[in-house]
Amino acid sequence: MGGFLLPRIPMIQRLLSSFKGVVASVLIVTNVFVASIAMLPFALAKLLLPQAAIRRYVDHALNGIAETWVMLNGWWIALMQNVDWRIDGLEALNSRGWYLVSSNHQSWVDILVLQKVFLRRIPMLKFFLKRELIYVPVIGFAWWALDFPFMRRGTGRSGKLDLATTRKACERFKLIPTSVINFVEGTRFSEEKKLKQRSPFEHLLKPKIGGLSIALATMGEQFEALLDVTIVYPQGVPTFWDLLCGRLHEVVIDIRQREIPRDLLDGDYERDAEYRGRVQAWVQNIWLEKDARINTLLGRPNPPADADGSALNRSAGGTR
Repeated sequence: MGGFLLPRIPMIQRLLSSFKGVVASVLIVTNVFVASIAMLPFALAKLLLPQAAIRRYVDHALNGIAETWVMLNGWWIALMQNVDWRIDGLEALNSRGWYLVSSNHQSWVDILVLQKVFLRRIPMLKFFLKRELIYVPVIGFAWWALDFPFMRRGTGRSGKLDLATTRKACERFKLIPTSVINFVEGTRFSEEKKLKQRSPFEHLLKPKIGGLSIALATMGEQFEALLDVTIVYPQGVPTFWDLLCGRLHEVVIDIRQREIPRDLLDGDYERDAEYRGRVQAWVQNIWLEKDARINTLLGRPNPPADADGSALNRSAGGTR
């Protein structure tokens, strides 16, 4: 009898996991739909009545709805799995301040993790998104209403128009406390992408500083600090389906507040090559430290530094 039942246990576990995934999918879709409907009247007011005083009221309402959405996401994440959260660096954060947030990026799970961790500890996170995501049904509309900056990857005239749009979005962030987050790698990490772009880092892709530079140049004086976030999944990087199915068991998050250098607070990313170089060098050093920190958080040894110190001068390549 034992030999007959044992092989079926993994099958039952897979069925249970898939059932959790279906239930979680229904919960998150319902949450998105209800939140988007609640945002509709405020979004219309924002479109038709652009005066600053009205926008400030409307933005507070929209952010409140979005924070409720994040809170409910945190609820179903906790319902579906028992996650061991190991978080360092949440002390001394200001829920009414302005922050520039930078994080490594490995999975769509990162977004929900960051939203859950920072909920009501800092203002609502505003992500830099690819332009194509504005056309995602329902949630694309919500991102627009919340003033998420949409960036088009490209050069030439389209690239200039994109930077102007990003700058305009950052100008609006001055109205109410905001946290601007930028995944400077531009896409999720994978070994294939790392090899393709010949990244000098072990766990990271080359940083692209376009969006971050625009945020610094537009509202750098308002930022209290850069929040340098490192996310590690010790049991392997989960897919979004893994999260829905309750297979996320351990998350390590390291948060470090970094003072933003004064010479990066006012510059012209588009026309000033020297300014771009300063931002690139600053981000490059942060990325080198982050790469080593990921090894430490994973319990792995770091490779020895180059004998001539040239590791600090490795090019991260690319500025957008």
